[in-house]
Amino acid sequence: MNKHHEPTRPSGQQQITLRSPAELADALPYLMGFHPDDSIVMVALHGGRGRFGGRLRLGIPASPQEWAPIADQLATCLVAGSERREARPDAIVVFLCQDPAEGESAHQAMERLRPLAQRLRTACGALDVPVLEALCISDGRYWSYCCPDERCCPPEGNPLALPGTTVMAAAAAYAGIQVRGSLRDMEKRLSPLGSVAAEEQERALHSAGAALVPEMLDVGGRGEVAARTLALARELMERLGRAPAVAPAEADPRDDRLIEADQAAAVILGLQDRETRDRAAEWMEGREAETALRLWRALARRCVGPYRDHSAAPLTLAGWVSWSTGDEAGARVALGLALRADPGYTFAQLLHQACNQGLDPETLRRCLREEGRLRAVPGVPGACGGPDRRSTAAGAPRPAPGSTSGGARGRSAGSPSGPAVRPGQAASRRRARDGRRQGRRGAGSSR
Repeated sequence: MNKHHEPTRPSGQQQITLRSPAELADALPYLMGFHPDDSIVMVALHGGRGRFGGRLRLGIPASPQEWAPIADQLATCLVAGSERREARPDAIVVFLCQDPAEGESAHQAMERLRPLAQRLRTACGALDVPVLEALCISDGRYWSYCCPDERCCPPEGNPLALPGTTVMAAAAAYAGIQVRGSLRDMEKRLSPLGSVAAEEQERALHSAGAALVPEMLDVGGRGEVAARTLALARELMERLGRAPAVAPAEADPRDDRLIEADQAAAVILGLQDRETRDRAAEWMEGREAETALRLWRALARRCVGPYRDHSAAPLTLAGWVSWSTGDEAGARVALGLALRADPGYTFAQLLHQACNQGLDPETLRRCLREEGRLRAVPGVPGACGGPDRRSTAAGAPRPAPGSTSGGARGRSAGSPSGPAVRPGQAASRRRARDGRRQGRRGAGSSR
Protein backbone atom coordinates (compact mmCIF):
# COMPACT_ATOMS: atom_id res chain seq x y z
CA MET A 1 0.00 0.00 0.00
CA ASN A 2 1.24 3.49 -0.80
CA LYS A 3 1.71 5.53 2.37
CA HIS A 4 0.65 9.13 1.94
CA HIS A 5 -0.01 11.90 4.42
CA GLU A 6 -2.63 14.33 3.12
CA PRO A 7 -3.90 16.49 5.94
CA THR A 8 -7.05 18.45 5.40
CA ARG A 9 -8.66 20.88 7.81
CA PRO A 10 -12.44 20.56 8.13
CA SER A 11 -12.22 23.28 10.76
CA GLY A 12 -9.66 25.75 11.94
CA GLN A 13 -8.90 23.59 15.00
CA GLN A 14 -8.72 20.07 13.67
CA GLN A 15 -6.33 18.29 11.32
CA ILE A 16 -6.99 14.90 9.78
CA THR A 17 -4.16 12.81 8.30
CA LEU A 18 -5.02 10.42 5.46
CA ARG A 19 -2.57 7.56 5.06
CA SER A 20 -4.09 5.12 2.58
CA PRO A 21 -6.09 4.83 -0.65
CA ALA A 22 -9.10 3.81 1.46
CA GLU A 23 -8.94 7.03 3.45
CA LEU A 24 -8.43 9.10 0.31
CA ALA A 25 -11.46 7.49 -1.34
CA ASP A 26 -13.54 8.15 1.76
CA ALA A 27 -12.43 11.80 1.88
CA LEU A 28 -13.37 12.66 -1.71
CA PRO A 29 -17.05 13.60 -1.10
CA TYR A 30 -16.02 15.84 1.80
CA LEU A 31 -13.43 17.57 -0.38
CA MET A 32 -16.01 18.30 -3.07
CA GLY A 33 -19.20 18.66 -1.02
CA PHE A 34 -20.95 15.97 -3.10
CA HIS A 35 -20.30 12.54 -4.60
CA PRO A 36 -18.68 13.37 -7.97
CA ASP A 37 -20.08 10.59 -10.13
CA ASP A 38 -18.92 10.37 -13.77
CA SER A 39 -16.00 12.69 -13.02
CA ILE A 40 -12.30 13.27 -13.21
CA VAL A 41 -11.19 14.94 -9.97
CA MET A 42 -7.64 16.22 -9.45
CA VAL A 43 -6.39 17.62 -6.15
CA ALA A 44 -3.12 19.50 -5.65
CA LEU A 45 -0.89 18.66 -2.67
CA HIS A 46 1.55 21.09 -1.06
CA GLY A 47 4.49 20.63 1.27
CA GLY A 48 6.19 17.56 2.67
CA ARG A 49 3.01 16.44 4.45
CA GLY A 50 0.81 16.86 1.39
CA ARG A 51 -1.61 19.60 2.45
CA PHE A 52 -4.65 19.70 0.16
CA GLY A 53 -4.72 22.67 -2.20
CA GLY A 54 -6.65 23.51 -5.33
CA ARG A 55 -8.91 20.96 -6.99
CA LEU A 56 -10.81 20.66 -10.23
CA ARG A 57 -13.50 18.40 -11.64
CA LEU A 58 -14.53 17.53 -15.18
CA GLY A 59 -16.94 15.02 -16.59
CA ILE A 60 -15.21 11.99 -18.10
CA PRO A 61 -15.21 12.40 -21.91
CA ALA A 62 -17.13 9.61 -23.60
CA SER A 63 -14.60 9.24 -26.42
CA PRO A 64 -11.14 7.89 -25.50
CA GLN A 65 -9.77 10.01 -28.35
CA GLU A 66 -10.40 13.06 -26.16
CA TRP A 67 -8.51 11.72 -23.16
CA ALA A 68 -5.00 12.79 -24.14
CA PRO A 69 -5.78 16.48 -24.85
CA ILE A 70 -8.10 16.68 -21.85
CA ALA A 71 -5.41 15.22 -19.59
CA ASP A 72 -2.90 17.81 -20.78
CA GLN A 73 -5.38 20.65 -20.28
CA LEU A 74 -6.41 19.53 -16.80
CA ALA A 75 -2.84 19.09 -15.60
CA THR A 76 -1.84 22.50 -16.96
CA CYS A 77 -4.92 24.16 -15.49
CA LEU A 78 -4.41 22.71 -12.00
CA VAL A 79 -0.69 23.50 -11.86
CA ALA A 80 -1.09 27.02 -13.26
CA GLY A 81 -4.05 27.75 -11.01
CA SER A 82 -2.17 26.53 -7.95
CA GLU A 83 0.77 28.76 -8.83
CA ARG A 84 -1.51 31.79 -9.11
CA ARG A 85 -3.25 30.96 -5.87
CA GLU A 86 -0.31 30.06 -3.61
CA ALA A 87 2.50 27.89 -5.01
CA ARG A 88 3.33 25.19 -7.50
CA PRO A 89 1.97 21.87 -6.20
CA ASP A 90 4.42 19.26 -4.97
CA ALA A 91 2.17 16.37 -6.03
CA ILE A 92 -1.31 15.57 -7.30
CA VAL A 93 -3.97 12.99 -6.41
CA VAL A 94 -6.27 11.79 -9.20
CA PHE A 95 -9.75 10.26 -8.84
CA LEU A 96 -11.75 8.65 -11.65
CA CYS A 97 -15.38 8.17 -10.59
CA GLN A 98 -17.75 6.31 -12.87
CA ASP A 99 -20.26 3.53 -12.33
CA PRO A 100 -20.26 0.59 -14.76
CA ALA A 101 -22.09 0.88 -18.06
CA GLU A 102 -24.93 -1.51 -18.82
CA GLY A 103 -23.60 -5.05 -18.99
CA GLU A 104 -20.24 -4.02 -17.54
CA SER A 105 -18.76 -4.94 -14.17
CA ALA A 106 -17.08 -2.44 -11.87
CA HIS A 107 -13.73 -4.15 -12.51
CA GLN A 108 -14.25 -3.80 -16.26
CA ALA A 109 -15.09 -0.12 -15.81
CA MET A 110 -11.87 0.35 -13.86
CA GLU A 111 -9.82 -1.33 -16.59
CA ARG A 112 -11.58 0.68 -19.30
CA LEU A 113 -10.53 3.88 -17.51
CA ARG A 114 -6.95 2.76 -16.88
CA PRO A 115 -5.59 4.46 -20.05
CA LEU A 116 -7.19 7.73 -18.90
CA ALA A 117 -5.47 7.41 -15.52
CA GLN A 118 -2.17 6.80 -17.27
CA ARG A 119 -2.71 9.82 -19.53
CA LEU A 120 -3.30 12.00 -16.47
CA ARG A 121 -0.21 10.65 -14.71
CA THR A 122 1.90 11.28 -17.80
CA ALA A 123 0.53 14.80 -18.26
CA CYS A 124 1.30 15.71 -14.65
CA GLY A 125 4.74 14.14 -14.87
CA ALA A 126 5.50 16.20 -17.97
CA LEU A 127 5.03 19.27 -15.77
CA ASP A 128 7.39 17.81 -13.14
CA VAL A 129 4.53 17.26 -10.69
CA PRO A 130 4.14 13.56 -9.74
CA VAL A 131 0.84 11.81 -9.20
CA LEU A 132 1.13 10.20 -5.78
CA GLU A 133 -2.11 8.27 -6.08
CA ALA A 134 -4.67 7.59 -8.81
CA LEU A 135 -7.90 5.94 -7.69
CA CYS A 136 -10.88 4.56 -9.55
CA ILE A 137 -14.20 4.60 -7.67
CA SER A 138 -17.00 2.55 -9.20
CA ASP A 139 -20.12 0.85 -7.86
CA GLY A 140 -19.17 1.25 -4.21
CA ARG A 141 -15.59 -0.04 -4.63
CA TYR A 142 -12.20 1.54 -5.23
CA TRP A 143 -8.96 0.51 -6.96
CA SER A 144 -5.50 2.05 -6.95
CA TYR A 145 -3.78 2.48 -10.30
CA CYS A 146 -0.49 3.11 -8.48
CA CYS A 147 -0.27 0.29 -5.93
CA PRO A 148 0.91 -3.09 -7.30
CA ASP A 149 0.48 -4.93 -3.99
CA GLU A 150 -2.51 -7.28 -4.29
CA ARG A 151 -2.49 -7.88 -0.54
CA CYS A 152 -3.95 -4.41 0.06
CA CYS A 153 -5.22 -3.53 -3.44
CA PRO A 154 -6.69 -6.78 -4.85
CA PRO A 155 -7.90 -7.08 -8.47
CA GLU A 156 -11.55 -7.12 -7.33
CA GLY A 157 -11.05 -3.81 -5.51
CA ASN A 158 -11.97 -2.86 -1.97
CA PRO A 159 -15.37 -1.76 -0.72
CA LEU A 160 -15.79 1.86 0.25
CA ALA A 161 -16.36 2.54 3.93
CA LEU A 162 -19.97 2.77 5.06
CA PRO A 163 -21.15 6.40 5.11
CA GLY A 164 -20.61 8.09 8.44
CA THR A 165 -18.37 5.40 9.94
CA THR A 166 -14.88 6.89 9.37
CA VAL A 167 -12.73 9.40 11.18
CA MET A 168 -13.10 11.76 8.23
CA ALA A 169 -16.89 11.55 8.44
CA ALA A 170 -16.82 12.28 12.16
CA ALA A 171 -14.48 15.25 11.69
CA ALA A 172 -16.62 16.61 8.86
CA ALA A 173 -19.80 16.30 10.93
CA TYR A 174 -18.10 18.09 13.82
CA ALA A 175 -17.05 20.90 11.47
CA GLY A 176 -20.51 21.18 9.90
CA ILE A 177 -19.39 19.97 6.47
CA GLN A 178 -22.25 18.34 4.57
CA VAL A 179 -22.24 15.98 1.61
CA ARG A 180 -25.38 16.68 -0.42
CA GLY A 181 -25.82 13.55 -2.48
CA SER A 182 -24.41 12.92 -5.91
CA LEU A 183 -23.39 15.34 -8.62
CA ARG A 184 -26.20 13.90 -10.71
CA ASP A 185 -28.74 14.85 -8.02
CA MET A 186 -27.39 18.40 -7.81
CA GLU A 187 -27.43 18.85 -11.58
CA LYS A 188 -31.01 17.59 -11.76
CA ARG A 189 -32.18 20.62 -9.76
CA LEU A 190 -30.84 22.84 -12.56
CA SER A 191 -31.81 20.74 -15.57
CA PRO A 192 -34.63 21.58 -18.01
CA LEU A 193 -38.17 20.49 -17.32
CA GLY A 194 -39.60 17.56 -19.24
CA SER A 195 -42.83 16.52 -20.95
CA VAL A 196 -45.86 18.80 -21.14
CA ALA A 197 -44.38 21.57 -18.99
CA ALA A 198 -41.45 21.88 -21.37
CA GLU A 199 -43.74 22.20 -24.39
CA GLU A 200 -45.71 24.99 -22.73
CA GLN A 201 -42.53 26.77 -21.71
CA GLU A 202 -41.04 26.53 -25.20
CA ARG A 203 -44.15 28.14 -26.69
CA ALA A 204 -43.91 30.93 -24.12
CA LEU A 205 -40.24 31.49 -24.95
CA HIS A 206 -41.03 31.70 -28.66
CA SER A 207 -43.72 34.31 -27.98
CA ALA A 208 -41.52 36.31 -25.62
CA GLY A 209 -38.66 36.25 -28.09
CA ALA A 210 -40.81 37.58 -30.92
CA ALA A 211 -42.02 40.43 -28.70
CA LEU A 212 -38.91 41.31 -26.71
CA VAL A 213 -35.87 40.79 -28.93
CA PRO A 214 -36.69 43.57 -31.43
CA GLU A 215 -37.36 45.92 -28.50
CA MET A 216 -34.10 44.91 -26.78
CA LEU A 217 -32.12 45.55 -29.95
CA ASP A 218 -33.46 49.09 -30.03
CA VAL A 219 -31.39 51.59 -28.02
CA GLY A 220 -34.46 53.25 -26.53
CA GLY A 221 -36.43 50.10 -25.84
CA ARG A 222 -33.60 48.20 -24.26
CA GLY A 223 -33.67 50.17 -21.03
CA GLU A 224 -37.43 49.69 -20.73
CA VAL A 225 -37.08 45.93 -21.15
CA ALA A 226 -34.33 45.88 -18.53
CA ALA A 227 -36.51 47.76 -16.04
CA ARG A 228 -39.46 45.42 -16.65
CA THR A 229 -37.24 42.35 -16.37
CA LEU A 230 -35.78 43.40 -13.02
CA ALA A 231 -39.18 44.44 -11.66
CA LEU A 232 -40.72 41.10 -12.66
CA ALA A 233 -37.77 39.17 -11.22
CA ARG A 234 -38.16 41.08 -7.96
CA GLU A 235 -41.89 40.30 -7.92
CA LEU A 236 -41.20 36.59 -8.45
CA MET A 237 -38.59 36.59 -5.67
CA GLU A 238 -41.10 38.11 -3.28
CA ARG A 239 -43.68 35.51 -4.31
CA LEU A 240 -41.22 32.70 -3.65
CA GLY A 241 -40.29 34.23 -0.32
CA ARG A 242 -43.94 34.31 0.82
CA ALA A 243 -44.52 30.64 -0.02
CA PRO A 244 -44.94 28.34 3.00
CA ALA A 245 -42.12 25.94 3.79
CA VAL A 246 -42.32 22.42 2.36
CA ALA A 247 -40.22 19.27 2.53
CA PRO A 248 -36.90 19.56 0.62
CA ALA A 249 -38.06 17.08 -2.02
CA GLU A 250 -41.07 19.31 -2.78
CA ALA A 251 -39.24 22.65 -2.81
CA ASP A 252 -38.35 22.80 -6.50
CA PRO A 253 -41.74 21.56 -7.81
CA ARG A 254 -43.43 24.12 -5.51
CA ASP A 255 -41.28 26.93 -6.92
CA ASP A 256 -42.04 25.80 -10.47
CA ARG A 257 -45.77 26.01 -9.78
CA LEU A 258 -45.44 29.58 -8.49
CA ILE A 259 -43.94 30.91 -11.73
CA GLU A 260 -46.05 31.15 -14.89
CA ALA A 261 -44.53 30.14 -18.20
CA ASP A 262 -44.84 33.62 -19.72
CA GLN A 263 -43.26 35.20 -16.62
CA ALA A 264 -40.32 32.82 -16.76
CA ALA A 265 -39.89 33.47 -20.48
CA ALA A 266 -39.85 37.24 -20.04
CA VAL A 267 -37.15 37.12 -17.35
CA ILE A 268 -35.04 34.54 -19.21
CA LEU A 269 -35.04 36.65 -22.37
CA GLY A 270 -34.38 39.82 -20.40
CA LEU A 271 -31.35 38.28 -18.68
CA GLN A 272 -29.68 37.71 -22.05
CA ASP A 273 -28.81 41.41 -21.86
CA ARG A 274 -25.50 41.61 -20.04
CA GLU A 275 -26.23 44.78 -18.08
CA THR A 276 -29.58 43.45 -16.89
CA ARG A 277 -27.89 40.26 -15.72
CA ASP A 278 -25.23 42.26 -13.89
CA ARG A 279 -27.91 44.27 -12.09
CA ALA A 280 -29.56 41.01 -11.03
CA ALA A 281 -26.21 39.80 -9.68
CA GLU A 282 -26.51 42.43 -6.94
CA TRP A 283 -29.09 40.22 -5.19
CA MET A 284 -26.37 38.24 -3.49
CA GLU A 285 -26.69 38.57 0.27
CA GLY A 286 -29.05 37.69 3.12
CA ARG A 287 -32.70 36.90 2.57
CA GLU A 288 -32.51 38.42 -0.90
CA ALA A 289 -29.85 35.91 -1.93
CA GLU A 290 -31.97 32.98 -0.75
CA THR A 291 -34.98 33.88 -2.89
CA ALA A 292 -32.79 34.94 -5.82
CA LEU A 293 -31.10 31.54 -5.84
CA ARG A 294 -34.47 29.80 -5.91
CA LEU A 295 -35.53 32.00 -8.83
CA TRP A 296 -32.35 31.41 -10.85
CA ARG A 297 -32.67 27.66 -10.35
CA ALA A 298 -36.28 27.73 -11.47
CA LEU A 299 -35.44 29.79 -14.55
CA ALA A 300 -32.58 27.44 -15.47
CA ARG A 301 -35.12 24.60 -15.45
CA ARG A 302 -37.30 26.59 -17.85
CA CYS A 303 -34.61 26.88 -20.55
CA VAL A 304 -35.94 24.03 -22.66
CA GLY A 305 -35.60 22.84 -26.24
CA PRO A 306 -33.71 25.26 -28.52
CA TYR A 307 -33.37 27.66 -25.59
CA ARG A 308 -31.00 25.42 -23.63
CA ASP A 309 -28.07 27.80 -24.20
CA HIS A 310 -30.12 30.65 -22.68
CA SER A 311 -29.67 28.89 -19.34
CA ALA A 312 -26.08 30.21 -19.15
CA ALA A 313 -27.37 33.47 -17.63
CA PRO A 314 -29.56 32.07 -14.80
CA LEU A 315 -27.05 29.26 -14.14
CA THR A 316 -24.22 31.78 -13.80
CA LEU A 317 -26.33 33.86 -11.44
CA ALA A 318 -27.13 30.72 -9.41
CA GLY A 319 -23.43 29.92 -9.26
CA TRP A 320 -22.55 33.45 -8.23
CA VAL A 321 -25.14 33.57 -5.42
CA SER A 322 -24.04 30.14 -4.20
CA TRP A 323 -20.40 31.23 -4.11
CA SER A 324 -21.26 34.57 -2.51
CA THR A 325 -23.14 32.81 0.29
CA GLY A 326 -20.40 30.25 0.98
CA ASP A 327 -21.71 27.26 -0.99
CA GLU A 328 -18.66 26.51 -3.13
CA ALA A 329 -19.86 23.04 -4.11
CA GLY A 330 -23.17 24.37 -5.40
CA ALA A 331 -21.34 27.18 -7.18
CA ARG A 332 -19.03 24.79 -9.02
CA VAL A 333 -21.95 22.66 -10.18
CA ALA A 334 -24.02 25.60 -11.43
CA LEU A 335 -21.08 27.30 -13.14
CA GLY A 336 -20.00 24.03 -14.73
CA LEU A 337 -23.47 23.63 -16.22
CA ALA A 338 -23.41 27.25 -17.41
CA LEU A 339 -20.20 26.56 -19.31
CA ARG A 340 -21.65 23.37 -20.69
CA ALA A 341 -24.59 25.41 -22.03
CA ASP A 342 -22.29 28.11 -23.44
CA PRO A 343 -18.54 27.39 -23.23
CA GLY A 344 -17.75 30.99 -24.19
CA TYR A 345 -19.83 32.67 -21.47
CA THR A 346 -17.19 34.95 -19.98
CA PHE A 347 -18.84 35.77 -16.65
CA ALA A 348 -19.20 32.04 -15.92
CA GLN A 349 -15.59 31.43 -16.96
CA LEU A 350 -14.29 34.10 -14.58
CA LEU A 351 -16.43 32.98 -11.65
CA HIS A 352 -15.62 29.30 -12.19
CA GLN A 353 -11.90 30.06 -12.29
CA ALA A 354 -12.06 32.25 -9.19
CA CYS A 355 -14.14 29.74 -7.24
CA ASN A 356 -11.82 26.87 -8.11
CA GLN A 357 -8.81 28.93 -7.07
CA GLY A 358 -10.33 29.62 -3.67
CA LEU A 359 -10.49 33.40 -4.12
CA ASP A 360 -12.60 35.59 -1.84
CA PRO A 361 -15.93 36.63 -3.44
CA GLU A 362 -15.94 39.81 -1.31
CA THR A 363 -13.95 41.63 -4.01
CA LEU A 364 -16.79 41.23 -6.48
CA ARG A 365 -19.42 41.84 -3.80
CA ARG A 366 -17.85 45.23 -3.04
CA CYS A 367 -17.90 46.11 -6.72
CA LEU A 368 -21.58 45.21 -7.07
CA ARG A 369 -22.51 47.09 -3.90
CA GLU A 370 -20.77 50.16 -5.31
CA GLU A 371 -22.71 49.83 -8.56
CA GLY A 372 -25.97 49.82 -6.63
CA ARG A 373 -24.90 52.72 -4.44
CA LEU A 374 -23.98 54.87 -7.42
CA ARG A 375 -27.29 54.25 -9.15
CA ALA A 376 -29.11 55.32 -6.01
CA VAL A 377 -27.39 58.75 -5.96
CA PRO A 378 -29.14 61.31 -8.21
CA GLY A 379 -26.85 63.13 -10.60
CA VAL A 380 -24.03 60.62 -10.39
CA PRO A 381 -23.19 58.99 -13.76
CA GLY A 382 -24.59 55.48 -13.77
CA ALA A 383 -27.01 56.30 -10.94
CA CYS A 384 -30.76 56.78 -11.07
CA GLY A 385 -31.46 60.18 -12.51
CA GLY A 386 -28.06 60.49 -14.21
CA PRO A 387 -26.67 59.28 -17.52
CA ASP A 388 -25.80 55.60 -17.46
CA ARG A 389 -22.03 55.34 -17.56
CA ARG A 390 -22.29 51.78 -18.84
CA SER A 391 -24.81 52.37 -21.60
CA THR A 392 -22.15 52.23 -24.31
CA ALA A 393 -20.41 49.22 -22.80
CA ALA A 394 -23.19 46.74 -22.24
CA GLY A 395 -23.62 43.96 -24.78
CA ALA A 396 -26.79 43.52 -26.77
CA PRO A 397 -28.97 40.50 -26.01
CA ARG A 398 -28.71 37.22 -27.80
CA PRO A 399 -31.51 36.64 -30.30
CA ALA A 400 -34.10 34.00 -29.68
CA PRO A 401 -33.77 30.86 -31.80
CA GLY A 402 -35.31 31.55 -35.17
CA SER A 403 -35.18 35.33 -34.73
CA THR A 404 -34.67 37.32 -37.92
CA SER A 405 -32.72 40.04 -36.13
CA GLY A 406 -29.02 39.85 -35.39
CA GLY A 407 -27.55 40.96 -32.08
CA ALA A 408 -24.43 40.54 -30.02
CA ARG A 409 -24.62 37.71 -27.59
CA GLY A 410 -24.73 38.85 -23.97
CA ARG A 411 -21.46 38.07 -22.19
CA SER A 412 -19.57 39.65 -19.39
CA ALA A 413 -16.30 41.32 -20.25
CA GLY A 414 -13.39 41.33 -17.90
CA SER A 415 -9.80 40.47 -17.25
CA PRO A 416 -8.94 36.76 -17.19
CA SER A 417 -7.02 37.35 -14.00
CA GLY A 418 -10.15 37.12 -11.85
CA PRO A 419 -13.65 38.45 -11.15
CA ALA A 420 -12.57 41.74 -9.57
CA VAL A 421 -13.39 43.53 -12.82
CA ARG A 422 -16.80 45.18 -12.90
CA PRO A 423 -19.26 42.85 -14.70
CA GLY A 424 -20.49 44.27 -17.99
CA GLN A 425 -17.50 46.56 -18.53
CA ALA A 426 -16.28 46.39 -22.17
CA ALA A 427 -15.28 48.72 -24.97
CA SER A 428 -18.09 50.22 -26.98
CA ARG A 429 -16.29 49.45 -30.20
CA ARG A 430 -16.38 45.73 -29.30
CA ARG A 431 -20.13 46.00 -29.02
CA ALA A 432 -20.35 47.69 -32.40
CA ARG A 433 -18.05 45.09 -33.95
CA ASP A 434 -20.10 42.20 -32.52
CA GLY A 435 -23.30 43.81 -33.73
CA ARG A 436 -21.93 44.05 -37.28
CA ARG A 437 -20.75 40.45 -37.09
CA GLN A 438 -24.17 39.26 -36.00
CA GLY A 439 -25.78 41.20 -38.82
CA ARG A 440 -23.57 39.41 -41.34
CA ARG A 441 -24.42 35.99 -39.95
CA GLY A 442 -28.09 36.43 -40.66
CA ALA A 443 -31.21 34.85 -39.27
CA GLY A 444 -31.12 32.09 -36.74
CA SER A 445 -27.52 32.57 -35.72
CA SER A 446 -26.82 31.73 -32.09
CA ARG A 447 -23.64 33.81 -31.88
